[in-house]
Amino acid sequence: MLQIDRWKRILIIGLCILGLGFAVPNLFYTRVESHNDAVAAIARTGVETPELAAARDGWPGWLPSSVVALGLDLRGGAHLLGEVRVAEVHKARMDALWPELRRALADERATLGAVRRLPSPEGTLKIEIEKPEGLTRATEIVRGFSNPVTTLTGAGQQSLAIQAQGNTLTIQLSDAEKAVTDDRTVQQSVEIIRRRVDEVGTREPTIVRQGADRILIQVPGIGSAEELKALIGTTAKLTFNSVVGTGTNPDARPGVGQVILPSAEQEGLYYTLEESPVVTGEELTDAVPSTDQNGLPSVDFRFNPSGARKFGAYTSANIGQPFAIVLDNKVISAPVIRQAITAGSGQISGSMDFDGANQLAILLRAGALPAKLDFLEERTIGPELGQDSIDAGRLSSVIATAAVVAYMIASYGLFGAFASVSVIANVILILSIMSVMGATLTLPGIAGIVLTVGTAVDANVIIYERIREELRAGKRVAKAISDGFDEAMSAIIDANVTSFIAAAVMFFLGSGPVKGFAVTLTIGLVTSVFTAIFLTRLMIIWWLEWRKPKELIL
Repeated sequence: MLQIDRWKRILIIGLCILGLGFAVPNLFYTRVESHNDAVAAIARTGVETPELAAARDGWPGWLPSSVVALGLDLRGGAHLLGEVRVAEVHKARMDALWPELRRALADERATLGAVRRLPSPEGTLKIEIEKPEGLTRATEIVRGFSNPVTTLTGAGQQSLAIQAQGNTLTIQLSDAEKAVTDDRTVQQSVEIIRRRVDEVGTREPTIVRQGADRILIQVPGIGSAEELKALIGTTAKLTFNSVVGTGTNPDARPGVGQVILPSAEQEGLYYTLEESPVVTGEELTDAVPSTDQNGLPSVDFRFNPSGARKFGAYTSANIGQPFAIVLDNKVISAPVIRQAITAGSGQISGSMDFDGANQLAILLRAGALPAKLDFLEERTIGPELGQDSIDAGRLSSVIATAAVVAYMIASYGLFGAFASVSVIANVILILSIMSVMGATLTLPGIAGIVLTVGTAVDANVIIYERIREELRAGKRVAKAISDGFDEAMSAIIDANVTSFIAAAVMFFLGSGPVKGFAVTLTIGLVTSVFTAIFLTRLMIIWWLEWRKPKELIL
């Protein structure tokens, strides 16, 4: 029977009105974006400036405020391709191993004699013992610091490769451990870059790994590639090191296991430090912008339990001695320890403004990049180019919709008008669902919408042709329409299920433009079935109940 219960009618119309409500903010994209950015900035910093308050109040809070995020090709932004210096991590692993290994070898002084570190290539630890006859024992001690590689490809191999010759041990990461370390380093870099970009409230960035040691970074809405590099290009590596001495000669030769770094505040002053840090920024749990006792910008930080314990033990044992706070290979402060600091918190202050303090806090909260990035490719896509793409996409969508509407009305008359209303409702529902999901609209995504407009009427065409056949068979109007919908249902479902499978495969296995196209196509298939089968049917029923026609020319 050609009948729809009242609750179903209410549900169909309610979904259409709800979709319209969530799609409307896209007509006021700039205002809503300013509102959302202001809310995010207030939540992030805890400070509500007059400018942020004005931007936030520009859009009523009780209205839907989710909008479709525009991709890099539409909104403009920055594109970077970075290469991770994985060799730096190999060197850091060897530098971190030396203090523990030195203590273990020193405990066997009677067998080994004096132990010292020799200069060696980066990523390699070369150790000389005084008594060659103790080389076998020294090798056993070093093997105690080696662990099995835990991946399938490295099963049965150890993490350290050890070569013993004469009275010298040469230690480096094994090939299997290097592969595991490199993979972990790149993955960690991807996550840290993602956190840094997310901290500044950027919408829908693309941050993916490419190849063995490269990372593709695309951030819509950011001013330039230089601005993006300033945000993610620094390692923001914070360490606390023992101070050996100070001087004015940057070319002085440090001892083995020591390093000379410049002062960030006093030009010409250089510090000789123990290269192995007491505590690192990886053990930070929080960092927030603040002010020091003089009201100047600073950053308050807090360690995790492990870092707090190390920091407390070091400061307790070195009261009266200076220690250096090192950020990105510059000594930003070298205070003298006045008392043990066991609370696990501290403060960084110096020559920085409030923006610099906030930026430093963001970088420290996101964590230190495990290695530096070399940028192999960088591009800035201007918003003007993106606006041209939006205008072209909007024009093509309007022309496609108008052409489809004209064809349907010319072919099916009033019923074609019903189908045209469904097509427009379909586009509105696509935008509303993408807004709620926070999906990104790209140029291929616009192509997906245009394709959906063309294919959305397929279901209506199938239904109307079945109705024509029933009318030719001499059935009454209501019966012909009811049978036309019922008999066309299986064909409509089959056609859309196969298309949905293809779109889903493109979404899950594709990337970039392919995924952008698949997003709108997948959503469009679902909404087109709803509008063609339910919304069009409801409009026809309303027309039948109102006009009660005795015959139908279709």
